[in-house]
Amino acid sequence: MAHDEFTKLFTHMNKRFDAMEKRFDAHDKKFEDVLGAIAELAGDIKIYHQELLALGHKVDRLERWIHQIAQETGVKLSID
Repeated sequence: MAHDEFTKLFTHMNKRFDAMEKRFDAHDKKFEDVLGAIAELAGDIKIYHQELLALGHKVDRLERWIHQIAQETGVKLSID
């Protein structure tokens, strides 16, 4: 292979590798964006779960109060 042919090949390969590197960088950015969105969603789900637990405890407390009030006032609660 002549020196001139090698230079052309080397230049061509450098252009191809540069293009590939740009594409990989773009995919890396997209991948990081997806991972960030997943992490944010996981945080939102954790907060939502905590809020549901707190709401469940509140409902349980209110139901106990209703039953206590019904028992004290002699009101019979039906299960419908």
